[in-house]
Amino acid sequence: MGDLDRRIDSILPDVVEWRHDLHAHPELAFEEKRTAAFIAERLTSFGLEVHTGRAGTGVVGVLRCGNGPSIGMRADIDALPIEEAIGLPYASRHSGRMHACGHDGHTAMLLGAARVLAEARPKEGTFVFIFQPAEENEGGARVMVEQGLFSRFPVDAVYGAHNWPGLPCGHLAVHAGPVMAAFDTFEATIEGKGSHGAMPHQGVDPITIAAQLQIAWQTIVSRSVSPTDAAVISVTQIHAGDTWNVIPDKLVLRGTVRSFDPQVRDLLEAKMAQRADKICAALDASCRFVYQRRYPATINSVAEAGTARRAAALAVGGDRVVTDRPPSMGAEDFAFMLEQKPGAYIWIGNGPDAGGRNLHSPHYDFNDTALPHGIRYWVRLAETICIGAAT
Repeated sequence: MGDLDRRIDSILPDVVEWRHDLHAHPELAFEEKRTAAFIAERLTSFGLEVHTGRAGTGVVGVLRCGNGPSIGMRADIDALPIEEAIGLPYASRHSGRMHACGHDGHTAMLLGAARVLAEARPKEGTFVFIFQPAEENEGGARVMVEQGLFSRFPVDAVYGAHNWPGLPCGHLAVHAGPVMAAFDTFEATIEGKGSHGAMPHQGVDPITIAAQLQIAWQTIVSRSVSPTDAAVISVTQIHAGDTWNVIPDKLVLRGTVRSFDPQVRDLLEAKMAQRADKICAALDASCRFVYQRRYPATINSVAEAGTARRAAALAVGGDRVVTDRPPSMGAEDFAFMLEQKPGAYIWIGNGPDAGGRNLHSPHYDFNDTALPHGIRYWVRLAETICIGAAT
């Protein structure tokens, strides 16, 4: 057992305890006050320079160890509005809130790495530990960047990590290029003309029009996007009508769009709007179409992905570093940080996803046996960049 393994083993009971405490007290986007205080208290106890109130509830800890590169390491801290379905001793104490995406584990791992590095006091480098609020849907990374994260805490590169159910525990996945998709939303309000359900000829049926529009949107992906490019259009909400025998005069469609390539993203938005307008007009209805670009695609820079891959090999062994796993159509607001700085975002194996233990599931739980692998990765990454070789 190496010196780093002994250090991690010595603090692992504390890290597990931190993770369970955070899991039991989940807080939603921009409401993470207890979580932020928890993080700040521990960073202070490690002897780090601590800055709170970043984007409201974010925390940044800085460990200055002399000349050399500056590295940013980010963990997300928010929970989801989900009712937990697993009866664990450390289950959520707040109804309708749950750490269903593993941000409790991400926070605990980065705190563990901060403690290891603070105790080791490397001779070179500056380590910036970024605990970001509101990753889920609300774009906390964007807010931190807009409020001057990197002007206040300059870094040469920034790195992120996320647990990944289905990837074996003890394995790390590293991508060069796209990792996660761009995340957009849309809303189409179709205005027709209401009528009796038995007399449809007297109205303009928005439900029938919506069905045609949904099919037309799907043909954008199958017939307008190159088969070698990835794209998803998913209608996730349909709202219309109040009773069995009345055709409503209005219908609302909502959903999400995913892509990697900016040109594909432009094409999807333009063609969705065009088809919404033309199909509704052809069928004597009108449509108000609203498209919102939420998160950009998460794209690793090639050099930093190489650095992450070398650090991952030092952390878990080269045979456990996965480089051929396809990117995900899920989204991640760490993309906003990667738009400002070079960097890389990796996946940390969370073990089997059987029994519905996928991200955002009420049956999900972070795998505590992944904690030491995440800590080891962060420390090896810091050593690789700021020291030049693992100790």
